[in-house]
Amino acid sequence: MSDQTLLKIQRIFSAHGGQLRMIDALAAGVSRYQLYRMRDLGQIEQISRGLYRLTNLPVTQHPDLVAVALKYPKAVLCLISALSWHEMTTQIPHQIHLAVSRQARLPKLDFPPVQGYRFADAAFKAGIDSIDVDGASLRIYSPEKTLADCFKFRNKIGMDVALEALKIYSKRRVTKPGEIMKYARICRVEKIMRPYLEAAF
Repeated sequence: MSDQTLLKIQRIFSAHGGQLRMIDALAAGVSRYQLYRMRDLGQIEQISRGLYRLTNLPVTQHPDLVAVALKYPKAVLCLISALSWHEMTTQIPHQIHLAVSRQARLPKLDFPPVQGYRFADAAFKAGIDSIDVDGASLRIYSPEKTLADCFKFRNKIGMDVALEALKIYSKRRVTKPGEIMKYARICRVEKIMRPYLEAAF
């Protein structure tokens, strides 16, 4: 592979923040052979199945989140993973929790381990923030939406996790109980959440 071809591929990677899915690399005109050759030369590294990054990039603080953000760009970080990001739990997530729309295929990765959840359309689309994680755009539910989701999925993650998150949130300087109730209605957990919210605020 010529130096000119190598430079061209590096520029393609750089245009995508230095990280690229194989499917996107192929669409940009990079062949599988060229990708594997760059990997063998130490120019890129495989960070998960079908996902590569330039080796000269700074070390990422959140490599697992970068991997899922690039692998599943339409999914949304949710439940315990979102609680952890928002510092609203003492739980340590052993999987990355991702929400997808009801019609979508559940995400699966060998590494990092991923747990997918199907959300109804209205609940899936509500309360999404976009954050930059080491150059990758990650979709995540807001703290208020995440609380409603935790009550919705309380039988899967535990009611104790939802109540702890609400307690931590209620001690923050800025709280938005009205926003929580809005998302509670969307998630159809308004009646369940109301007494807890009235006690917390």
